[in-house]
Amino acid sequence: MNKSDSERIAGMLENLGCKKASSECEADLVVLNTCVVRQSAEDRVYGKLKNLEKLKKPNPKLKVAVTGCMASLYPEKIKDKADLIFSIEELPKLSHLLKSIKYPNPESDYLHIQPSYDSNFHAYVPIMTGCNNFCSYCVVPYARGKERSRPAEEIIKEVTDLVNRGYKAITLVGQNVNSYGHDLGKEINFAQLLKKANNISGDFWIWFITSHPKDMSDELINTIAECEKVCPYVHLPVQSGNNAILKAMNRGYTQEHYIDLVEKIRKKIPNVALSTDIIVGFPGETKKQFQDTAGLFKKIKFDMAYIAQYSPRSKTQAYKLKDNVSLCEKKKREKILTDILKRTALEHNKKLVEKIVEVLVEKSKDNFEIGKTKGSKTVKFQSNKNLLGQIVKIKITQAMAWGLEGKYVK
Repeated sequence: MNKSDSERIAGMLENLGCKKASSECEADLVVLNTCVVRQSAEDRVYGKLKNLEKLKKPNPKLKVAVTGCMASLYPEKIKDKADLIFSIEELPKLSHLLKSIKYPNPESDYLHIQPSYDSNFHAYVPIMTGCNNFCSYCVVPYARGKERSRPAEEIIKEVTDLVNRGYKAITLVGQNVNSYGHDLGKEINFAQLLKKANNISGDFWIWFITSHPKDMSDELINTIAECEKVCPYVHLPVQSGNNAILKAMNRGYTQEHYIDLVEKIRKKIPNVALSTDIIVGFPGETKKQFQDTAGLFKKIKFDMAYIAQYSPRSKTQAYKLKDNVSLCEKKKREKILTDILKRTALEHNKKLVEKIVEVLVEKSKDNFEIGKTKGSKTVKFQSNKNLLGQIVKIKITQAMAWGLEGKYVK
């Protein structure tokens, strides 16, 4: 979501006549689009602001603006370190904001701004912003507010324009894409939006992030299975495998519900790649409760997982709880899950050896082309052609836990 927002910030600045600087040292304006989902992300902002302060000495004209979640949640922490602090919703009024930070907060929708896309073959298209779930550890509802869905016509127009320009992959983004359309007052939901995107003429892939287990409907599962352009990849954050912890997190489902959901997804979409998010060391999580999460990992056998150590975030409900799992124990639990994940990811990847798969080539490095399969698996192969941005066929020759190697099939 932040990547998509940054493309709209760049688009707005270009509309104002700004040109992208080759480096921070040559810039007149630096905009930081910030994240505070974990303490480490917040700390990086402070470090960046400190480095930019040093650049102001040889370049007094340099102005620093901060937007994103830190600007919305903790403006008081950075008020002396930035020339301008604005929420992402204020982006339509950026020209005025650059003149005076006292400009009143507008009600305009920044998502209609034409972005300056970072890639010319893979685009992130936001379908909504905000979240209504209020998971006890998460600052997103406080930083981005309530869920606000973009009109379907606007989304489809953006995707159509991108496809007509030759884009090969579209990722639809939102804090909880499954709840898309609830606030539009129309008979449209995320499954129906996917069908509309799938009906657009052209040869391209559709990915989406992020899904919430409590809102993953049978209709949506069937739609993913039936739509040929929608990739068989589902990112389904579970966060914990223990029901008491899930309740304390305010996740709205149980371990049993999640397991049933995964079985249903794999039955309808046999070739699906499944990834998840996990938080270890949530306040009060005992060793026995953590074993439920480890057991879930062994049972589900994820293709990929993003494992995070719990980080207290002010304004959240969990912030009121004692962070009583030591850093050492959090690291230990993270390693246990990572070791399980290595085994299951390798097990899944080995099934692809000797098979020919489609790969979207994303970059070149050290004489290798690197890209992603429809299941979002990284593939590395050699080629003497410039294949950047193309969908090519690759025969998989080797499997590792975190990626694949193959040969280009002409």
